[in-house]
Amino acid sequence: MRITRALLRSIPLPDHDADSDKEQRGRVLIVGGEVVLPGALVLAGIAALRAGAGKLQLVTCRTTAPLVGVLVPECLADGLDETKNGTISEKAAGKIIGYAKKADATLIGPGLRRSGENDRLVTRVLSEWKDNCLILDAGALGALHRDPVALHGLRGNAIITPHAGEMADTLGIDKKEVEKDPHTVALNAASMLRCVVALKGSTTLIASPDGELFVYDSGDIGLATSGSGDTLAGIVAGLLARGTSPLHAVLWSVFLHGAAGNVLSKRIGRIGFLARELLDEIPPIMNRI
Repeated sequence: MRITRALLRSIPLPDHDADSDKEQRGRVLIVGGEVVLPGALVLAGIAALRAGAGKLQLVTCRTTAPLVGVLVPECLADGLDETKNGTISEKAAGKIIGYAKKADATLIGPGLRRSGENDRLVTRVLSEWKDNCLILDAGALGALHRDPVALHGLRGNAIITPHAGEMADTLGIDKKEVEKDPHTVALNAASMLRCVVALKGSTTLIASPDGELFVYDSGDIGLATSGSGDTLAGIVAGLLARGTSPLHAVLWSVFLHGAAGNVLSKRIGRIGFLARELLDEIPPIMNRI
């Protein structure tokens, strides 16, 4: 099924009346940002707020946390123990879990690269995970290669947002297999991992653990730019925090992300707009739908 405005209108986002406060719009926790990649965390955090989340917490390396806090003054920014290689230490897993217990949606991965250190950190966090909604992106996906059943206890309240290469790495298959039959791969991954899968590409596929498959093919080439995936993941987190179901949050987010790119391609050009320029386009598109 194609993702269209008509489809989204049939699954409206949670309504927040004039008396709603920021607590009712939910709290997002985002974990990531190696020392050399703090911008990814910033993009994801602002995207969550643009999607309507009420509160934002960004957890990253101690070295860069003050910078992140200045760049996103609306957030709580906490710096955790970091390794010599400039990523969050496995020793910080307990503190991350503490934050996650109070969050309505948690995103792990923006600004993390695939490494043994990050695999161990995420694996340890997942081993203590409870019931709240979780999104894994970028370098956090490596933990699922190590432990494919790590998300089973979340009863469908989990989302992954890989591109083809990350999907191949997560499943332990060749990237060419993903590119040859992405529809089957997305469905199999959703069933095996028991999560909603957003397989990103020129055509993005969204598969649910129940075997549903949705297609978004209205995006443009300009979205293939650095930081674009972090922005998408942040939108998902923001909508989840507001109370949207995992599948519906992904459907809305993929459409909003693509539509924002289309607006910029008309105003700036098909190639050359920046991921951070997507952010301001999200609220007006969301409100029009």
